[in-house]
Amino acid sequence: MMDPGSSPTTATPTTSGQLPSGSLHSTDTPAAAVHRWAFVVSQRYQHLLDKSTPFVLYRWIVFAVISIIYAIRVFFVQGFYVVSYALGIYILNLLIGFLSPQVDPEFQELSDGPTLPSRSSDEFRPFVRRLPEFKFWYSITKAFCIAFVLTFFSVFDVPVFWPILLFYWVILFALTMKKQILHMIKYKYVPFSFGKQRYDGKKANSTESASFLSRD
Repeated sequence: MMDPGSSPTTATPTTSGQLPSGSLHSTDTPAAAVHRWAFVVSQRYQHLLDKSTPFVLYRWIVFAVISIIYAIRVFFVQGFYVVSYALGIYILNLLIGFLSPQVDPEFQELSDGPTLPSRSSDEFRPFVRRLPEFKFWYSITKAFCIAFVLTFFSVFDVPVFWPILLFYWVILFALTMKKQILHMIKYKYVPFSFGKQRYDGKKANSTESASFLSRD
């Protein structure tokens, strides 16, 4: 029985469609939390990549360290030669893109667009690569990291006679670079911008003053 001095407790009705404040995070599923965490990590990772863009020397030093670690790993394991061969083919493709112009001169000849300077008197135009330096560094560094991770899985250690793979890669590298060098000679371009003729304000002013003095 109920005590006469006590009053019955009444349940506070809640408005339909509203949840208590403590259950606001109950709808946050693990998949949504993982997706949000991955988004934050990708943003921070992209921010670090953007900050490393101007540090060309330090980036390539990091790549040299990673490549040396991979070479030491393969040397001591004495295996994963197929992985190394695939890595070499991928590096060769990246190198061709790094040494090639953004627009092939063969297609420029068919159009009326600007061509690469072929004489020293032509206007200076910097060499625009098909594969920029940062993307080249990022792709080759990522490839070495992936290859290093693959060396920890025995399924990728396919038994093969590695001198044959090395010989085939050297022949493929020589033929590909020969074709690229002949392409450079034919269309008279160099895949580097340093050492080329530049025109700045001081040089223009000096040439104008010299021309005025010669007229006087």
